[in-house]
Amino acid sequence: MTEHTLQTPEVDLVYDVHGPLPTADGRPPLVLIGQPMDAAGFATLVSHFPERTVVTYDPRGLGRSTRKDGRVDNTPETQAADVHALIEALGAGPVELFGSSGGAVTGLALVAAHPGDVTTLVAHEPPLLPVLPDARAAERAQAGVRDAYQAKGWGAGMAAFVAMTTWQGEFTDEYFARPAPDPAAFGMPAEDDGSRDDPLLSDRSWAVSGYRPDVEALTAAPTRIVIAVGEESRGVITGRTSEATAELLGRRATVFPSHHGGFMGGEFGQTGQPEAFARTLRDVLDATA
Repeated sequence: MTEHTLQTPEVDLVYDVHGPLPTADGRPPLVLIGQPMDAAGFATLVSHFPERTVVTYDPRGLGRSTRKDGRVDNTPETQAADVHALIEALGAGPVELFGSSGGAVTGLALVAAHPGDVTTLVAHEPPLLPVLPDARAAERAQAGVRDAYQAKGWGAGMAAFVAMTTWQGEFTDEYFARPAPDPAAFGMPAEDDGSRDDPLLSDRSWAVSGYRPDVEALTAAPTRIVIAVGEESRGVITGRTSEATAELLGRRATVFPSHHGGFMGGEFGQTGQPEAFARTLRDVLDATA
């Protein structure tokens, strides 16, 4: 693995190349992106693709990538511009792209803006609230997470986030009538460290979850787009947004093993089914190789 830094006027973008460039097998590089997760979250998944040249990166403001634009908010368009610059820096032509969570949203924005950058996009559980039938209620639930975080800190915010993301079905009056979850019930600290800059719990990334896919641009693009959903995510918010996004694009979501972090092997405390997940991802990518 080699570490590189792409310097632009707005960000010093750090990325890792696992394997040779040009690629040894003649396949495009496989680029893995997340948001608000940095490259560290893909360590296990990378290990399951020893035959491929895999590229991971830290989005601007996360991990090793330093912002110089004076901003703290995260938008899909900005993230897509960064990934476009990264792909150009690789100099290997169009890539295969796996994006998870906010990274899936970035991937959709990238294909809409730069359709020649990506041969196949696998967009895993994009959390796109506007595509839901209960979009306003989902946005209200999201605001509840932000409010809990602002009022009581990380533990309260994360407990509210877990309660939101594990709720089955649409956000009904029953959801909003529930008492605030106890952080201790989830093994989280109740103490408030005073910080309010978490990109997941604050409103800094609302432009990501509030993104509306450009259906016309996506359906016109030469890119093969696969919307992926975890088999354990059916009924919860990211499963519902995945299936609704796939329907919006006139297709069905492809079912992957496990859950929203199904490719992880313990990174950030999350463990899915990484071996089975990688096998499914390989099959999807190989389908048009």
